[in-house]
Amino acid sequence: RERLADYREIGAWFTKWRTVITIGKALPTRYCLEVNAHCQARYAALAQEAELVPIVEPETIMNGRHSIQQSYEVTLETLHEVFRELYRQRVALEGMLLKTNMVVTGYDAEDRAGIDEVAQRTLHCLRQAVPAAVPGIVFLSGGQSDFDSSAHLSAMSKATGLPWVISFFRRERYKA
Repeated sequence: RERLADYREIGAWFTKWRTVITIGKALPTRYCLEVNAHCQARYAALAQEAELVPIVEPETIMNGRHSIQQSYEVTLETLHEVFRELYRQRVALEGMLLKTNMVVTGYDAEDRAGIDEVAQRTLHCLRQAVPAAVPGIVFLSGGQSDFDSSAHLSAMSKATGLPWVISFFRRERYKA
């Protein structure tokens, strides 16, 4: 709480908190989803109290051999839990942003989903879990190539009737 107030005082407008969800054998656990969602929501409530816009970032990691169906199910369950907790913490959804992963096949999987399937499954997942009151969704690159991440976002941007603005954030790669 004190740090957030200090950040606001020096001119910050946004703040971000990231949690990581791994897909694997018996992962994620229900406890993992609940604890991470609670942390996200508590942070968002405190950020709004400090008059900052919280960027809520529950990231389902793309490492592994999981199918696109597993990615969809875990991402959907994660987002449902996050939004349940945001409601419990009385976070104003109109005053936050969601930064999340696209629904993709695990990087080590042999049968990779195509661009249109990734776009379709990602948007279907978001429509099922993200309230229309959220003004914007920013996607993670999650380590995707520039081509893949741009192609996925381009395919999603062709969808009509989305209640949120969608955009993309690629983590810069710095050389030491």
